[in-house]
Amino acid sequence: MSHTIRDQAKLMARIKRLKGQLEAVERALQAQAPCGEVLQLLASIRGALTGLTTEVLEDHLHEHVLHAESETEREQALNEVSAVLKTYLR
Repeated sequence: MSHTIRDQAKLMARIKRLKGQLEAVERALQAQAPCGEVLQLLASIRGALTGLTTEVLEDHLHEHVLHAESETEREQALNEVSAVLKTYLR
């Protein structure tokens, strides 16, 4: 069973919190909140998204690299991580 399926409830809870944070930014902008408040909300979203990304990445490395069933699976998992990191770090 994939780690994203096994941890689905926990990951979905994080997604719901992120949605709530995005909606808070929308409400703040509609209410013409001070830019400092909006920036703080955006920083919170970035932190939450980074936490979610880190959790999925760590689980991916643990399950598909560290405990890969074959060298082919390990290589494929490393290639996936490499591609994601290149996109993430742009």
